[in-house]
Amino acid sequence: MEPTQDTPTTDTTSGAKRILLVEDDDALASVYITRLQAEGFSVFRVPNGEDALAAALQNRPDLIVLDVMMPKVSGFDVLDILRNTPETTNMKIIMLTALSQEADREKAISLGADDFLVKSQVVIADVVAKVKEHLGVS
Repeated sequence: MEPTQDTPTTDTTSGAKRILLVEDDDALASVYITRLQAEGFSVFRVPNGEDALAAALQNRPDLIVLDVMMPKVSGFDVLDILRNTPETTNMKIIMLTALSQEADREKAISLGADDFLVKSQVVIADVVAKVKEHLGVS
């Protein structure tokens, strides 16, 4: 049975890199899931920071695409917790946010984000390229 876009998967037999998408906007999440899956990634999505923490520990994704402004726990707090949890400290994390202030970028980088992308300044192809770059895939 194929997992649905919102079903976490722990299938490691396919060899596909696993992406955790943390995005509260359903329409935007659907677009990213469709494109990332088309690129051969195994994608699972959670809608808030609280679920992101649980999913990161349970599913051990190869990379997390993390929104900042979300219900329950902010992306900055999720990033901080993941970086200070031994099981998740080395996970690749790309912040993808509507926040465009340099102070927000600096905060994300200081908390350990691998990259910081502003939604209004990138198209989905840019995001896919960054995902591939950080995972070392072509």
